[in-house]
Amino acid sequence: MKDKIIVHIDMDAFFASVEQLDNPEYRGKPVIVGADPREGDGRGVVSTCSYEAREYGIHSAMPISRAYSLCPDGIFVKPRGKRYSEISKKIMEKLYDFTPQIEKISIDEAFMDMTGCFHFYRSLKEMGKKIKDSIKKEFDLTASVGIATNKSIAKIASDLEKPDGITICYPGNEKTFLKNLKIDKLWGVGKKTSEKLEKMGLYKIGDIAEIPLEFFKKRMGKSGVHIWKLANGIDSRDVEMDNSVKSISNEITFHEDTNDREKIKNTIFTLSEKIGSRARKKNLKGRTIFLKLRLKDFSTFTRRKTIDKHISNTVGIKKIAFQLFENFKYRDSYFRLIGVGLANLKKEVKVKQLNLFSNKEEKKGKVLDKTIDEIKEKFGNKIQRGTFLNQNSDKKED
Repeated sequence: MKDKIIVHIDMDAFFASVEQLDNPEYRGKPVIVGADPREGDGRGVVSTCSYEAREYGIHSAMPISRAYSLCPDGIFVKPRGKRYSEISKKIMEKLYDFTPQIEKISIDEAFMDMTGCFHFYRSLKEMGKKIKDSIKKEFDLTASVGIATNKSIAKIASDLEKPDGITICYPGNEKTFLKNLKIDKLWGVGKKTSEKLEKMGLYKIGDIAEIPLEFFKKRMGKSGVHIWKLANGIDSRDVEMDNSVKSISNEITFHEDTNDREKIKNTIFTLSEKIGSRARKKNLKGRTIFLKLRLKDFSTFTRRKTIDKHISNTVGIKKIAFQLFENFKYRDSYFRLIGVGLANLKKEVKVKQLNLFSNKEEKKGKVLDKTIDEIKEKFGNKIQRGTFLNQNSDKKED
């Protein structure tokens, strides 16, 4: 069987790089994209930062107050989601100049299946350079490229020589390429799994590859099979060209940690309305509602519930999110951040015929949602439900 040629494109410090692109005076300086630092007393976290800022020890997901203490003279800017999405869309469209098989996995990352197009290039290195150069020439932004025979190794490779790098794992060299890398380089192996593996005396990917599969499976369960295969350079997943939305979510970081039950419930309601509106606008419904909760000490929890039918109505989403909160064992704690999301999505099928025996309250809810959506579409956020009128305006959206 012919080896696949998979490319992983990862834009370098994407949000910060766009800020430097749009503001030439930022170039060569530490740029931190995230929440307002408020002279070290700000809330929220770093979304991303330039490589100049990383020299100060700043990294993504770091508390913004900590980033400010490390680099008080840095350039702190709030995220501009629409601008980043605009540039991302253009970059992804550019990749179709090289292959029709593109899988976008985030706003700044994509897989490319170049198996059927590789013959146009003299070498894998030339191919990777052509892709990188086209992005640099058209957008004045740099990307790092990983090239391998499967998605997992290509993704690992793109991270090894950042920024502006090309890393190639040649066919037949997969196990040797992975052998001396730390286990947390494996795609999908997070902090908890890494700690568990380290307790077993496994520190490098090659350590896992040397263990018999059945033994590793007994110690790690079903997930162990997947990890063992990745450690041995085995990944049969195809580049999926389905770019459909996987989930819709919003979150809010409070300016001050709070355990005010009414404020928290109003926040959940606000977020439910936002994601419900976004889902309806995209003609989507979801079966899984999830709640993200971050406590004062930055410990973060996600709770989810999957229901029998797909929904997009605000009240239905809110009801499940409320239940998840009430069942959370630390619900009396002080909260720093609340998030609500909708997943397990499908396109809604529009049916004109009405069911005479459908629930009247559900009909009222749909009419209200539709009315609010239309007003906000026309006039912006100048209308809100009565339940929010007394809500304190001491939170900000991330």
